[in-house]
Amino acid sequence: MLRLLKYLKPYTLAILLTIGLLFIQANADLALPDYLSRIINNGIQQSGVENAVPEAIRQSQMDKLLIFMSADDQTRVLADYTLMDAQSPEAESHLEAYPALAQEPLYLLRELDQAEVDALIPVMGKSLLVVSGIEQMIANPESAPDMGFGFDPAKIPAGVDVFSLLTQMPAAQLSQISAQINEQFAALGDSMINQMAVSAVRAEYEAIGVNTAKLQTSYILRIGGVMLLISLLGGACAIAIGFLAARTAAGAARDIRKDTFKKVESFSNTEFDKFSTASLITRSTNDVTQVQHVIFMIQRMVFFAPIIGIGGIIRALDKGAGMWWLIGIAVLALITIILTIFAIALPKFKVVQNLIDRLNLVTRENLSGMMVIRAFNKQEDEAARFDNANRDLTDVSLFIARVMVTMMPLMMLLMNVLSVSIIWVGAHQVAEANMQVGDMMAFLQYAMQIVMAFLMMSMMFIFLPRAAVSGARIADVLETEATIIDPQEPRQFTKPFAGEIEFRDVSFRYPGALDDVLRNISFSARPGETTAFIGSTGCGKSTVVNLIPRFYDVTEGAIYLDGLDIRQVLQSDLRDKIGYVPQKGMLFSGTIKSNLLYADQNAADEVLNEATTIAQAAEFITAKAEGLESEISQGGTNVSGGQRQRLAIARALVKKPPIYIFDDSFSALDFKTDSALRKALKQKTGDSTVLLVTQRVATVKNADQIIVLDEGRVVGKGTHNELMKNSETYQEIATSQLSKEELA
Repeated sequence: MLRLLKYLKPYTLAILLTIGLLFIQANADLALPDYLSRIINNGIQQSGVENAVPEAIRQSQMDKLLIFMSADDQTRVLADYTLMDAQSPEAESHLEAYPALAQEPLYLLRELDQAEVDALIPVMGKSLLVVSGIEQMIANPESAPDMGFGFDPAKIPAGVDVFSLLTQMPAAQLSQISAQINEQFAALGDSMINQMAVSAVRAEYEAIGVNTAKLQTSYILRIGGVMLLISLLGGACAIAIGFLAARTAAGAARDIRKDTFKKVESFSNTEFDKFSTASLITRSTNDVTQVQHVIFMIQRMVFFAPIIGIGGIIRALDKGAGMWWLIGIAVLALITIILTIFAIALPKFKVVQNLIDRLNLVTRENLSGMMVIRAFNKQEDEAARFDNANRDLTDVSLFIARVMVTMMPLMMLLMNVLSVSIIWVGAHQVAEANMQVGDMMAFLQYAMQIVMAFLMMSMMFIFLPRAAVSGARIADVLETEATIIDPQEPRQFTKPFAGEIEFRDVSFRYPGALDDVLRNISFSARPGETTAFIGSTGCGKSTVVNLIPRFYDVTEGAIYLDGLDIRQVLQSDLRDKIGYVPQKGMLFSGTIKSNLLYADQNAADEVLNEATTIAQAAEFITAKAEGLESEISQGGTNVSGGQRQRLAIARALVKKPPIYIFDDSFSALDFKTDSALRKALKQKTGDSTVLLVTQRVATVKNADQIIVLDEGRVVGKGTHNELMKNSETYQEIATSQLSKEELA
């Protein structure tokens, strides 16, 4: 995969934007449990009262609270509140919210930042708890808790104001009481002080006429509305992320597929010997799809999971630091499961891709060779061969599936055990007043998010290995160095171009072979002449003519075209001078006309008709109802072998090149058609250089020059009559095909 990273460079901005949106989405998802905790803790349990700092408090009650504050705390609290009575200018605007303002003065909280509110919570909370405790002692002396004031509430005379009594105490005694109170509260912590003091704030709100039911409803709706907006934001980000990730993945896959196809088009026969056609098809389709899929998944999960995981751990520890070990155990168990499954499944992914190659190969051979299979009644054998390839792929795929399918049940079991454990431990924490119910619920949700983050990463461990194999296979194609390349400083053919071909001591050896298949080949082919190659099967006839368009490069020696080494010119310039007709007439899906225009897109209909007439194809074309517009199926399977060859010859004639190469292109023609075609070709290609490969003596009999090959060497060169006199090899070939009368 790393070898293909360059294809993501054009999409850097989209990837960065995706990461930014993922960060927003992750934070939105992480914020929701916290808001749920606030709804449970503050909205439901605390009736909408958020903290121990009341928005409004009676002056009489504030005076009681100040008794138990230090001088600095008193100054701070009084600075954060505004004293207001019924005669104050702003009183009228507060009467509806605080009806008690009409009877007695109230302290109203100023607009403070969150830091200042957080600083006030322990100060106000402790005082509220102390005052509330004293009031309970006075109201119910028998059941009131011992607050450590050093006196018995039952012995307080009737009508005596306890708080007035406390204010008359010596400063030293009052400081001692405050120290005892602080010592008792020290074990609770600010969070629990805040939670316990909320009931006192709620009682104060009721005393000044605040509608606590409305306050609770308003708080729940407000926080719920914020949660809804956050959810919508997260959803919008998810949609945008999906769009950007899909666009990036599809664009990168398009570029990879395009470059792979372009690279394959530049391959010579040497490179095609390294990669089978079935493998190249798999790499251009299935492998690219795997890479595209994992690029999308990486953007959607790999960036998202760490943010959720790390953020979830931080927030979970904030909600319940005492239960961190539950998440630690769950994460360790999760990693163990993932690594075990990964170790088992990884080696099989490469096997799967190779088996897909094999299945494609068998399928392609069956479809292309169907006529041969039927002719030899090998349908059952081929079906068994396909079944073996299919079964091997199925078995490995099922093995991987069986390994992977265990992941989800194990994950669900782990998540359920974790949930039960958190509820069990959290319930004890709540019972011991160490945490609130909402915090426990938030911790549970954060724990699930953390596990899901690791689950996302585990999903990537499933996709990444296979995509890595696919990426490596694609990179192998893209990084293959072509053996036939254009020169850095190409030369141009001289004008006018004649088309004289000269082989000078040419030898050729296939890559990896031990012996040369051509040895010291030397000859010249001149314009206006036909040079024919003949010899036994496997003697190197087709190899010789395939060297001219540089389908292969010579091992030794050189080939010259108009005195210029063909390796010194661009391949496109070289092949532009050649009309090539291969042994197998290859046609493309489309129409007869589109196949002929393959040689020259701008060719007029008159040129096409002339070419088909010379190639002896006009008769069967006109016999079709649609003529040149008749459909041609893939590979030309809906026309005969002879018709394919004639259309391939016609296509070369449309090009009107100065050099023609016919590589055994008349093998499927009957002798009458062969003779008529060669006669018409002689008239059409009179000024061109014609190279003709054949095994028929009748075809080469009238050639200007015949080159006889045997085991890669030239064993005869001359006209038919000359070779009949001085070439034993040619004589053997000729007498095996023609009678003495025909040879005369």
